Amino acid sequence: MVQKVGIEIPRLNLATVQVVLIGDSPLICHAWSHKAKQAMLDKQMKKAKQAKEAKDPQKDFEESLYKLPDGSGYGFPAVAFKAAMVGACRFVENIKMTEARGAFHILGELIPINGDPSPREDMVRIAMGTADVRYRGEFKTWSVILDIRYNQSAISAEQIINLLNVAGFGVGVGEWRPERDGSYGRFHVATDKEVA
Repeated sequence: MVQKVGIEIPRLNLATVQVVLIGDSPLICHAWSHKAKQAMLDKQMKKAKQAKEAKDPQKDFEESLYKLPDGSGYGFPAVAFKAAMVGACRFVENIKMTEARGAFHILGELIPINGDPSPREDMVRIAMGTADVRYRGEFKTWSVILDIRYNQSAISAEQIINLLNVAGFGVGVGEWRPERDGSYGRFHVATDKEVA
């Protein structure tokens, strides 16, 4: 005879916190352009290589930006901020990266950026050390508002704020961030005075 056992499943203790982040250094964007995505697809489909198009700095700048779906401005991937927070776990005690991944989520896909982009020109090294010129969008001053849903049984609002500050200082977001030996894309959680 099979004995039935009642199992009580505790409810998730979820909460949402809204946080304003202020950029401490310029944010460099580098969205995949239609041209780059098409070139990758063509290569995977074994299509013949097309002749290289002439560089168009203005078009490259515009395509490097993440445009909001409604056309109201520009955004930045929410997943970049989550990845920065998870990466920051290396610098704090009591929070493991694997646990952090499931403890909170940043709501939305593209987070609207408060700021105006300007074009920048950079010399970069690509495959086999070849030099190339890149034209990308940069937000010299910027801020974002994150809505973060979290499991209060796994992480506290205070730990989330701490992770964001550590992430903003030591990991960053975007191109040439601290995590990639740069100093761009740094940020901090806004104080009450900065928000007011």
